[in-house]
Amino acid sequence: MVFTLEQHNPSSYQRKARMISIAMAGQLIVFGLLFSMLLTSAFGSTLWLNGLGVFLGLLATSVLFAVLKDRPWMAEMRYVWQLKHHLSQISGYLQPLRRGVEEDNRIALDIVTFYHQGMTQLAELNGRTTDDDSERLAEKMQIKLKREELGLPAQVDSFDPQDLKAFKRR
Repeated sequence: MVFTLEQHNPSSYQRKARMISIAMAGQLIVFGLLFSMLLTSAFGSTLWLNGLGVFLGLLATSVLFAVLKDRPWMAEMRYVWQLKHHLSQISGYLQPLRRGVEEDNRIALDIVTFYHQGMTQLAELNGRTTDDDSERLAEKMQIKLKREELGLPAQVDSFDPQDLKAFKRR
């Protein structure tokens, strides 16, 4: 399935991410305490039952989160999770992709360009500066020049994970 970069407001994303994190932590605490209280009142107070209560609370919170993740108000969170997943997937192939870039392989150029754009967007959404070291900046410039030389567009807005099959993982 092809993944396409979308534009999201960083401040809106950060606010929602913070609220969802607080809500999920609160649910974990409430569920953990509730299950621990129920278990210890029914079977007596032991460390194992308290631990089991916390584990059941974690399980209940995870199930609730899995149900809620498809809601429209979670769209930005889903997008960022998918973006992180695809960037992580690409990072496992960076060495063969870089060799492909040196050989002017168009697919490798597209994937590495998408990777750099995705990393920049992820940093912006999280309110961080991109940690561009000199090697990464040099690679971005090299790719930009190669794309211009080959007449390719400067931006790549989509990524098909199937394209990675052409490259051997490190």
